[in-house]
Amino acid sequence: MTPLKNITWLIDLDNTLHNASYAIFPALHSNMNAYMAQLLGDGEKPADNATVDAARTLYWEKYGATLLGLIKHHNVKPAEFLDLTHQLDPLPGMMRFEPGLANLLRRLPGRKILFTNAPRKYSQQVVRQLGLHRHFDQHISIESMHVHGQLRPKPSRWLLKKWLARKRLMASQCVLIEDSLQNLKSAKQCGMKTVWVTQYAKYATKNSKSSLGSGRPIFIDIKIHSVKQLPSQLFRLTYPI
Repeated sequence: MTPLKNITWLIDLDNTLHNASYAIFPALHSNMNAYMAQLLGDGEKPADNATVDAARTLYWEKYGATLLGLIKHHNVKPAEFLDLTHQLDPLPGMMRFEPGLANLLRRLPGRKILFTNAPRKYSQQVVRQLGLHRHFDQHISIESMHVHGQLRPKPSRWLLKKWLARKRLMASQCVLIEDSLQNLKSAKQCGMKTVWVTQYAKYATKNSKSSLGSGRPIFIDIKIHSVKQLPSQLFRLTYPI
């Protein structure tokens, strides 16, 4: 068994700790579309919506993140892309979240790490708005998700294995809390425990929507509506892995 006090929690941010789909994701998508329209245009006229949507879908399905496709096929600089697409103002008015999240993190035994594909500047701002900036032992953002010099954000298994090796942790000591089934599946394949938060899944990607009616996928250890329900389910994580 893994004692709860020895668990390391890897906690996602968007659509796990707050409802990013209320206003933040639509704004990000709009910014991303504008960026890609210019990138995919002919130099004088931006690409049309159909071209942009097709490229986004292709890159997401093939690489797990649109940015990876843009880097590979268009030599996009990650820092520039992340900075331009995450210009959100005013951020506080765009946020929706449940009260009591700080108390939730206090009640979880073990180490808490923010583990997000979002850029550091944005995720720091969001965590501060949530009042959680003092409750994480570490902040892993997309800028630090490199393997062999290449960007490898979630759901990369290479990223997870590298991080486990660097921290000298057993996968069985770690739990990923996420809204993304794709990310959770990769974590389970590495030997981690998985917690699927479905509260905001109705706003999420097509793949997540299609799984809502299928119960709990075999790679999910705990399925909860709200992350605040986790303390009542901790007994499930004491079983041998």
